[in-house]
Amino acid sequence: MKLSVALRACSAGGLMPLSVARVAGMPSHRLASPLVRQCPFIPVGTGLYDANDVELLRVTGRCWLPADDGGHRPDRARELTRALVDLPVGEISLETRRTGRALAWVTLSDKGSQGMRDDTSGPAMAALVGDALPLCHSQGFLLPDDAVQLRALLVDLALNQGYDVICTSGGTGVGPRDVSPQVTSAVLDYPLPGFSMAMMQASLAKTPHAAISRAVAGVLGQSIIINLPGSRKAVVENLEAVLPALPHALDKLHGDPADCGG
Repeated sequence: MKLSVALRACSAGGLMPLSVARVAGMPSHRLASPLVRQCPFIPVGTGLYDANDVELLRVTGRCWLPADDGGHRPDRARELTRALVDLPVGEISLETRRTGRALAWVTLSDKGSQGMRDDTSGPAMAALVGDALPLCHSQGFLLPDDAVQLRALLVDLALNQGYDVICTSGGTGVGPRDVSPQVTSAVLDYPLPGFSMAMMQASLAKTPHAAISRAVAGVLGQSIIINLPGSRKAVVENLEAVLPALPHALDKLHGDPADCGG
């Protein structure tokens, strides 16, 4: 997709939204064309390239920009971009291109969200998926064991930001604060029971306590969501059981017409 963008001066590494109008008190790169209603959703991990095939910006998220009346409008939910090089002021034609997959990993931990425990499962998810898939973007999130916050985040990551893979860690047991499976099941378009079965088999080979896991996996939009246990060891064991099938599952989800045999 071709875009005409009025760049704001920005140093490499700087974050700015891609807006469709001037935003009072907030620097931004301004989309000159196409018009906002004609500009499709730009998912995270998408690069914006100049005529010399240099990637100038990469979409790293989505943000709400304030309207003139102080409220929110749909056209004010815009892409957040990171500059990959020093950018001068000026209007330029850019082409969007996305190579690789985007991963979001979500750790659910009451203690972790309060800074009382280090998160070791999150980096393990990022490292394992990064070894199995070419990633264009990877982002971690740390939440308390709260159903409302988790539901809102899963929907936003999948439907508003366009992550390909969303892995959650923690909250898969039978404790009173374990909410990941029921929250995930409620938002899925459909489940992937084979993923859940593969993870259960791998876990039961290690410990009989795995039988109490309620972890689920499934599809929301064009994202695959996978629940994982809370410990780093269990994250590794469960992910290793499904990673061989994950690239093929993503290809099919995104419309790959190739036969599945072989």
